[in-house]
Amino acid sequence: MAVISWTSESEAWLKEIFDYIKLDNPSAAVRVIEGIYERAQLLCQFPDIGYKYRSELEGEVRILLYGHYRIAYLKKTGTEQIDILGVFHGALDIDKYFS
Repeated sequence: MAVISWTSESEAWLKEIFDYIKLDNPSAAVRVIEGIYERAQLLCQFPDIGYKYRSELEGEVRILLYGHYRIAYLKKTGTEQIDILGVFHGALDIDKYFS
């Protein structure tokens, strides 16, 4: 079973998402963040569930979808380690963050 780690960058993205949604609907903000966390937990049992975005020396960067959001993660080669790299709204150009 894979082990998931959230990078400080991914936690910052979650906080920004939460703060933005909370302005209009605090309960929806909680539901969205909880949903993102729950979706990411699927990676423990199914680390290949997201689509392959690109290969890196450390492993594969993959994208898992949740509603309007993309959860970017690094599936490290030869380990059971998964690093959540960021959570991006679907309207953002993800290539800008991974160049």
